[in-house]
Order: sequence, then C-alpha cells, then structure tokens
Amino acid sequence: MQKRILGNANGSGLEVSAIGYGAMGMSSVHYGPAGDHADNVALLRKAAELGVTFFDTAEVYGPFTNEELLGEALEPFKGEVVIATKFGFDMGFAGHTGHGGLNSRPDHIRAVAEASLKRLRVDAIDLFYQHRVDPAVPIEDVAGTVRDLIAEGKVKHFGLSEAGAATIRRAHAVQPVTALQSEYSLWWRHAEAEILPTLAELGIGFVPFSPLGKGFLTGKIDAATEFPGVDIRNSIPRFSAEARAANQALVDLLSAVAARQGATSAQVALGWILAQHPWIVPIPGTRKLCRLQENIGGAAVELSVQDLADIEAACTQITIQGARYPANIEAMSEK
Repeated sequence: MQKRILGNANGSGLEVSAIGYGAMGMSSVHYGPAGDHADNVALLRKAAELGVTFFDTAEVYGPFTNEELLGEALEPFKGEVVIATKFGFDMGFAGHTGHGGLNSRPDHIRAVAEASLKRLRVDAIDLFYQHRVDPAVPIEDVAGTVRDLIAEGKVKHFGLSEAGAATIRRAHAVQPVTALQSEYSLWWRHAEAEILPTLAELGIGFVPFSPLGKGFLTGKIDAATEFPGVDIRNSIPRFSAEARAANQALVDLLSAVAARQGATSAQVALGWILAQHPWIVPIPGTRKLCRLQENIGGAAVELSVQDLADIEAACTQITIQGARYPANIEAMSEK
C-alpha cells in the first residue's frame, strides 16, 4: 500500500500506510458486543499482511483489552507496524466503564505509558495521543510530560485528539505534535474551518476517525436499519431514523461517483479524504475481512478534479441532519 508521512515539523515524520486501522470496535461495546478474540487476532494479522502498518487503540477501549489484543496480534510484526495509543481518561472513575472523568495529570500520563507499554508488548509507544483535552491540566504540562517520555525512549511521537487550534499551537510550542486525531468525513467537515489550516501551517499530520461516518457512508445503513441495544448509534441524533432518511442524499451522491469509478461508496468516501491533503491518514475500523479489503482498496481510488468538483457542488445542496454526538459526549471535544 502507498505510504504517507505524519508530521514533519521536527524533521522526523512518522511513515505509515495511507489507510490505517481503527481497532476500537473489536473490544468496545459501542458498536455491539466485542468480537471473538481469535477472529480479531486473525483479522489484525491479515491487515498487517495486506500492507496496513498503522493501528490505532487506547487504554479506554475495552477498557484495556484492546491494547492487549493489539499487543498479542501484532507482536510478530514488531518493527514493521506503528501502534498509536492514548491517555487522558481516569480509568478508576465510575467503575471502570471506560467513560470516566478526564485525567491528564503528569503522574497519570506516566502511569498510563508504563501500563500501555506492557499491554502492547513494545519497548516504546510509537504515537501517544492525549485522548481528550483536560481543562484542569495546562496543555503545556501535558506536552512537557510527553516530551520527557520521548527523551527517556518510552514514547516516539506526541499526538492530540479532538483538540482546538489554540490548544494545538500551545502544545506544539512545547513538544512538536506529530498528528491530530479528530473526526472527519464528508458528513462531518468541522476540521476544515480552522484545524486543517493550522495543521498545514505547523506541519502536523491528520488522522480522521469515523471516516465512513460510523458506517453510514458505506451505503449499508438506511432508515430501517436497527442497531443492538448497546450500540452507541442508538443515542446519536444523526442516526435517528428521520435523520438517516434525510442524510441518504449524501450516500446517493457517493454511490453515483462510485459507479463511475468502479468502486464502492466506502472506497470513494476514503478516496475523498485522501485527496484533501497528502498528510491525512484515515483509520476506518471493521471486524470483517471483506470490509478490511474494501477499505484498503480505498487507497487506490484516484478521484479526478471533476469528481472532486462534482462532490463539492453536490454537498453544497445537502444539509446534514442531526448532531454527531449526544451533548455530554460532544462537550468533551474542543472547538
């Protein structure tokens, strides 16, 4: 697969596959029950064999079990793949539900790093993101702690997730930020206003999560689709039956472009993201081999100038309905 570079401000960018792998759904109940362990291991190893070199996890996924899963599955590929993980939640809060309070105190960051190293079975964390900005801890203290961990050889690169432009600048001034991970897709383009210009200016890579709109942009979900009771999409306004029906116009657009390309809607959605900037690396997730292969195929989709213009023109006529998250979750993301 083609490779891309995340971050160049400090002269030591991180080279990864153009399409990464978001592993959250393998262990988290957010999209239904966790997958079978042996099947998950096999799929992760297949992804590596097919050329994926960038894998995303976090201590909060599971919690803890997702890091352990990647540590086991990717151990045979040590030195060949990049594993990103995250700190920033207080896992002792609310009975270890994985959605406790924020905690980016320096001592906590260090404790998370030590634990993640063991679970991932690595000598150094390739990319260590602050999962969400903690308003109780100055971002300079966070960046300084990760800077020290880098100096100690325990972390290689520093990242942020769902951070605003001002926070990115403040962190970057202390320790160069290699990548920002935030949501981005054709149906959530908030990053285009301030975030992408800031990243371009500072030489920071961008890692979009939910690049397929939590599955909606694949065309496999419609107004009649039902999700298991524990699936987070049951609580997301954008996934109400009414919103899905209204947002179908975006899927229809992708389908039309896909027909011209001889591709799938998901591949066009990923190809569109890749066409925006050469330093963007989306991380779609899946538990199915056929979807993995389909997602990887998105890296080969080359949208023409006309395709991109047609998509942009059509998008101006489509008003996406529904908030992307419930208010309590949205409040954790900086704007």
